[in-house]
Amino acid sequence: MIDKKNMIIGLMMMGLLVSLISFAPASASDWPVFHQNLDHTGYLIQPADFSPTVWNFNTGKAIRSSPVILDKIIFFGSENGIVYAVNLEDGTKIWEFKTEGAVISSPCQDNDTIYVGSSDGYLYALKAANGELKWKYKTDNSIESSPTVVNGTVYVGSDDSKLYAINAGDGTLLWNYATGKAIKSSPAVFNETLYVGSDDAKIYALSTINGTKIWHYTTGDKVESSPAVFNGTLYVGSDDAKIYALNLTDGSTIWSYSMGKSVKSSPTIDENESSLFVGADNGQFSCLDIRNGIHKWSLQTGAAVKSTASISGNRTVFGSDNGKFYVLNKYSGNVEWTYEPGYYLFNAPIQSSPAAYGNMSYVGGVDGYLYALNIEKKNGPTSIFAYYIAGILIIIILALVAIRMMRNRRKKNN
Repeated sequence: MIDKKNMIIGLMMMGLLVSLISFAPASASDWPVFHQNLDHTGYLIQPADFSPTVWNFNTGKAIRSSPVILDKIIFFGSENGIVYAVNLEDGTKIWEFKTEGAVISSPCQDNDTIYVGSSDGYLYALKAANGELKWKYKTDNSIESSPTVVNGTVYVGSDDSKLYAINAGDGTLLWNYATGKAIKSSPAVFNETLYVGSDDAKIYALSTINGTKIWHYTTGDKVESSPAVFNGTLYVGSDDAKIYALNLTDGSTIWSYSMGKSVKSSPTIDENESSLFVGADNGQFSCLDIRNGIHKWSLQTGAAVKSTASISGNRTVFGSDNGKFYVLNKYSGNVEWTYEPGYYLFNAPIQSSPAAYGNMSYVGGVDGYLYALNIEKKNGPTSIFAYYIAGILIIIILALVAIRMMRNRRKKNN
């Protein structure tokens, strides 16, 4: 017969097991939400048999879509309307899928399926193995929001001002909710509640069961930033220049912090250090204390930071509109390395949010290239723009030589 003491211990262990199951994060291979998880860390552990190399991949049009990683394959979209699957180890193309509009939306992945929106108004479900179309769902305007998939449902916003809940298996509509303006923010789902921002300046909390509104919070301007969720708190930026920390239950303000200009970048949370990393349109990239919003450190890049940072070990990495990719010490904000593929003369904004894979980082640029960078070795591929600059220098040298020769001839003739 089980005595009372053993019964209590057994119940405590069962409760602990249930809580661990309830709050367990998605498996390492999943990428079900913008930037991998509700913390937006954008990081996966690199397997031992992975052979990292630096490379670049040219799409010919701007890449603002942020990449997703699954089984040594990286998935992303380009403004040429194509969704790509590329080998992580060498940068070779595995497959591509053509939509009828620019792909600004970042993909998400679940159950060997890639979900991604397009400016043609469709949400696409593609087989990760070969890019074959499983289904597509039409909204009434462009989809720039990045989808989230939870428990067999895909949630995505559209520029038609609606948030959609769609069956992940067959693409049928479950429900939708209309806000006042376009939804470019990417939804976050926690405990059967969906959180998303809208261009109507509001942050919404909706029931995932039927789409009914639980609460909303009004900021001073558009909310294109995607919410991060941690420890009962929602963190999100607004074009009113502030970062907000809101209570998940009722939307009340815990704290807010002014970044000085619009915040389109989404917050990244480092749970271990109680830190939040975020950029603003004034070029400021800052680290705040998630508990109270107290400023820890900042770096001024000189151009808008719309890229959402990822975390890799002791580093945080992100891109800037100045054309540089930054690797910072996450404790001090000191710059450890920058990668500038445009070599200043051909710089193009880096607005894609990097995906970290062990010591490697993958990020797209408005120049049309996806770059694979080794942040541990501070090594990146030689971009095509290096050859452009070399060509320009050769032309300048040849022109100077020609001018000198002409002057010498004139002197001889005189």
